[in-house]
Amino acid sequence: MLDKNRSKMIALAALFIAIGVVISPFTWFPVGPSKANPTQHVMNVLSGILLGPLWGAFIAFAIGLIRNILGVGTIFAFPGGIPGALIVGFLFHYIFKRLFTYNKAISAAFAEPIGTVLIGATVSIYILIPAILSNITALMIFYLGWLASSVIGSIIGFLLLRYLSRVGYDRKRIVGED
Repeated sequence: MLDKNRSKMIALAALFIAIGVVISPFTWFPVGPSKANPTQHVMNVLSGILLGPLWGAFIAFAIGLIRNILGVGTIFAFPGGIPGALIVGFLFHYIFKRLFTYNKAISAAFAEPIGTVLIGATVSIYILIPAILSNITALMIFYLGWLASSVIGSIIGFLLLRYLSRVGYDRKRIVGED
């Protein structure tokens, strides 16, 4: 039974990585030196909730790495993706699903901007200290651009999870564990 669940999780992780990479050239927009990508945040929400925080972080890393190799990403894909998946996964698996029904617990999706903007963008700014930290306008554009990207991705991810739940595919049915 455990091997069957593990196989489902690996297959789902590969699917999320593939979707995140294939769609990314069509959905990114420039935010200063970074390329904000709402698709990454959708994958963070889906993977964090359906697979867990560590799987979500791995998927975010893999998507960022492949996007960088293909030239449709930047170094900012790592601090912009990984914290969002960790926060969503942690909140869902260790707090929300213990307190709420599945349909209410997936509201953890809306915590993705906390990881992406408050943690990821702040870490990213330290990569750009000389270029961006001294310019408050550039700093605000950076934060607001990442916020827009992560909010769009969170909403789409939440709506996808709601749709899947309505047609009978919640986390328990998809990966086979509670």
